[in-house]
Amino acid sequence: MLLYALNEVADEETRCGLSPESTRKLVGLGLDVAFEPGLGSGADFSDAEYEAMGAKPMKRLEGLTVADVVLWVTPPPAELLGFMKRGAMAVGFLAPFSVPLGGGEVPLETPEKARLDALVAGGITGISVELMPRSTLAQKMDAISSQANLAGYVAMVLAASRMNKILPMMMTPSGTISPAKVFVIGIGVAGLQAIATAKRLGARVTAFDTRAEALEQAESLGAKALRIDLGETGSTDQGYARELTPDQVEKQRLGQAKVCAESDIVLCTAKLFGRRAPLLVGREVVASMRSGAIIVDLAAETGGNVEGTVIGEETVTENGVRIVGHRRLECWVARDASAMYANNLAHFIEHFWDGEAKCLRHDPEDPILKGATLTREGAFVNPHPAFSTQA
Repeated sequence: MLLYALNEVADEETRCGLSPESTRKLVGLGLDVAFEPGLGSGADFSDAEYEAMGAKPMKRLEGLTVADVVLWVTPPPAELLGFMKRGAMAVGFLAPFSVPLGGGEVPLETPEKARLDALVAGGITGISVELMPRSTLAQKMDAISSQANLAGYVAMVLAASRMNKILPMMMTPSGTISPAKVFVIGIGVAGLQAIATAKRLGARVTAFDTRAEALEQAESLGAKALRIDLGETGSTDQGYARELTPDQVEKQRLGQAKVCAESDIVLCTAKLFGRRAPLLVGREVVASMRSGAIIVDLAAETGGNVEGTVIGEETVTENGVRIVGHRRLECWVARDASAMYANNLAHFIEHFWDGEAKCLRHDPEDPILKGATLTREGAFVNPHPAFSTQA
């Protein structure tokens, strides 16, 4: 069985779906492994490192047409999927919930729909890592969490590097410097890592989330929890925060406004699968913040939590607040991000690998496979309601 790792074609994507270490693991299982030359260049992995672990270089079209399993990070365009052989497996991000940033219904023709149509037309088993179940068994395959962890770290380090003051308190002969005030909105994996990083750097941290259990986690890391009475909120069965009603969002915005105004750094992480990110920090709140304050919007790619965020850019408001809207912050630490992501994929392959038959076991009732498989044998097969009307 041949596994092939495809070079990334998306702009600004520096990660890769195969690392030298994951190559060693997969070759050890008994797979033949090939990679597109230059695969790890963005993560500082050389072709020689892959070859030393038993992989062989193979050009793109050759690899796609002969591989039984193809790995990637950012979903490739539909035309590339058309070269894959029928019955092959594609494993990586597939953006199944992508919607236009303008909001509203998804148009009938989008790159995302064309990609999914290509998977169906080619009879390809499409494994979407976004759909990986959040269970104990699948934890080591959870690419969303591994990448969000790094994004939270980078967001805080980036904010610290952009700020015109230090984060820790310092007592010196010439005076005492007060610690910087950091406010983290959204206490998921990224938010928790941002809190931990800010605390290590010596900042005073306040955090907010709609879930009581998330606030308790923030407190365990040394943050002060901001509690706003929003009524019934709760979590999804996957552990994510539920979407708030318009009234609840407004209550949240009002409750956060004072903390934002007093903060040196505000970090927003609230995202919703398949929907535009909720607007949590309005222009009036940004206008109340001091000159030199930093806002990092990790939801920039899905519309942003902050009014005024520009995707992929850093903007400075009239009152001197810097809003950071860079996409894919995990790409700023591509070597570790690639290593973690490649391990997620390798763990997935290993879980379903039959060492005696030298093939992958396809049990459609396996909870991990059932949750993560989007397409198989020319049809949409995922039980998620979002795909029930696909054809």
